[in-house]
Amino acid sequence: MGKLLQKPKVTEKIVQEVAIGGDSPLKYVAFKMVDLKKGDVYEEVLGKLEVCVVALTGRITVTDFSQTFMNIGRRASVFEKIPTDSVYISNDTSFRVMAESDGVRVALCYAPSDNKLPTVLISAEDNSTEQRGKYSNQRMVHNILPDSVDTANSLLVVEVYTEGGNWSSYPPHKHDQENLPAESYLEESYYHEMNPEQGFVFQRVYTDDRSIDETMTVENRDVVLVPAGYHPVGVPDGYTSYYLNVMAGPVRTWNFHNDPAHEWILNRK
Repeated sequence: MGKLLQKPKVTEKIVQEVAIGGDSPLKYVAFKMVDLKKGDVYEEVLGKLEVCVVALTGRITVTDFSQTFMNIGRRASVFEKIPTDSVYISNDTSFRVMAESDGVRVALCYAPSDNKLPTVLISAEDNSTEQRGKYSNQRMVHNILPDSVDTANSLLVVEVYTEGGNWSSYPPHKHDQENLPAESYLEESYYHEMNPEQGFVFQRVYTDDRSIDETMTVENRDVVLVPAGYHPVGVPDGYTSYYLNVMAGPVRTWNFHNDPAHEWILNRK
């Protein structure tokens, strides 16, 4: 198994942890998935990182010790397919998350930052929702932290649902060149869940020169890292795919480039 597919490694509370540097190929994106029971607390001191705290499931209270957002979170399962609440917290800040219910899953999405910004509640109502694609390339998107808002310095965060028999992040696209306005440089991570949970999806990550070329069988709660290249996802019949994307790079703009070999499918009648 290559370094791009990360299996869950459960500690007391942390289920997934992807750091910047070290064994990770990423320089701009870090990620943690934290599972909490009612009354559990997770605390962290941010250095030169910003974080988006996503109440994936259950209800939580989040504080940066100046502002407190109580009892946020909207769903028991991501597969309710409704947006949820999140909190953006900037660098050089401490924060605490307390579980107000059982079954809490909190996604912590990080990027480097040295420009202090206000802490912001991103409510479910603030999420824009869109349908993308056609034919067998359809998916539903919840935009938590898109590039159309100036809440963050680097972070972009989005949720995507893809039904069985469909492809997502397709036709294959990439964003690994500093070539604006044609293309931006953004690293990316995919946190996956499946319904039913015994399901799997296929994800390929590949570059034009094939210096990266991995095709992975991705199971429930796996994370896939995309340091560069195209990164399509295929969902088998009978299962629904959910993934949470975290993107970051030197410029907070999502401009992508389709694989020319497969771009023709966009022009089908």
